[in-house]
Amino acid sequence: MFAEARRSGRDGLVVSGHHNTNRIAHLRQPLAFLLGAESGKVLAKFRTPLPTVEVVPRIWRRESEVLRAVAAHVGEVPRCLADFDTWSLHGYLDGRALADENPAERLGSARLLELAEFFARLAGVPVSELPPLPLDWPDEGDSAGFLAWLARFAEEEVHQSNRPRFGRLFDAVGIPLDAVDRFMRSVPKLTGRPFSLLHTDVHRANVVVVQGPVRDPAPGPVSGPVSDPEGGRLAVIDWELALYGDPLHDLATHLVRMNYDKSEQDLMTLMWTDAMRRAGHEDMTVGMDVDLPVYLGFEYAQSVFPDVMRAALALPDRPAEEDLATAAGRVGRALRRAREPLGLTEKVPDIRDVSAALREWHAKDRADGTDPADPVVRVDGTPWAGQEPSSTRR
Repeated sequence: MFAEARRSGRDGLVVSGHHNTNRIAHLRQPLAFLLGAESGKVLAKFRTPLPTVEVVPRIWRRESEVLRAVAAHVGEVPRCLADFDTWSLHGYLDGRALADENPAERLGSARLLELAEFFARLAGVPVSELPPLPLDWPDEGDSAGFLAWLARFAEEEVHQSNRPRFGRLFDAVGIPLDAVDRFMRSVPKLTGRPFSLLHTDVHRANVVVVQGPVRDPAPGPVSGPVSDPEGGRLAVIDWELALYGDPLHDLATHLVRMNYDKSEQDLMTLMWTDAMRRAGHEDMTVGMDVDLPVYLGFEYAQSVFPDVMRAALALPDRPAEEDLATAAGRVGRALRRAREPLGLTEKVPDIRDVSAALREWHAKDRADGTDPADPVVRVDGTPWAGQEPSSTRR
């Protein structure tokens, strides 16, 4: 009752993302007392789910259950203070998102090492402490089955389920009907690796630079975050899309969504491998020279659908030529990155052709009576035009 009253209050900052509306405010009495917190001293997120179109898999309904397991081993994550089933109350990490502090430049070896060691600690979370897996989940260590599950989701839940609205746009920009099948036919036999907990969305907007004392999780070969008294340390937020599977998938999504240049991508891969081995997870690195490029290719291949939808949905009600050109640039980039993984032999359409396809789709979509305020798809970690500032999403 007290939490609901606080959630409905008028003070604090209200931030709406793709999946949740967050009211960020200080805890007050008597709610602070009931939660064992000091009144007026603790910032919290009153987090309410929003209806949305899902284009990324979600296997666990309660983020709080994942956070409970992660906090015991990784340490620096938002705490779930209370879960009321239909909404939840979280602690607020006071810091600055990496997307704001360093939106595009090289991170440097110290930051890369922190992230590599984060993944190594994540690999140590026991599956016994995680929520139950879906009944159709691949068997432990079945990397090929795990990738097939991801591909099936991309085809059925992202591609086919969105064809009624976006099919004509997919066709116009040259995405083949059998895009996912084309990719899977090119996949070599994957090496089986032990599964681990995966975040799946570690990008600059989901990494927060925090100050203050280091919270050290359970001791181990990689026992806690690297602390930089001057620059702060890194904490990873937004665990609602966590999965359990091949750790190379987590590395691949991270390498793509961080927008590293080639040298930092290579250095991060080396640091990740070294951190995993030092943490006793050498068996999770076997076969990665062959299999990591497969997961990188899958990330480019599957994201072509949501990237095209995101560009189209970001158009204003009456798009100007500049709006169409910006959207066309995003579509062209997605198509170029997916060209090799999808085995596309046709030339990627130029910006004028893509702009024309977007203009035609937009006009037809509005003529069909589609509400332009329909939920915007959650694509990957990359913010789209109009998304809330990343620094407010902690």
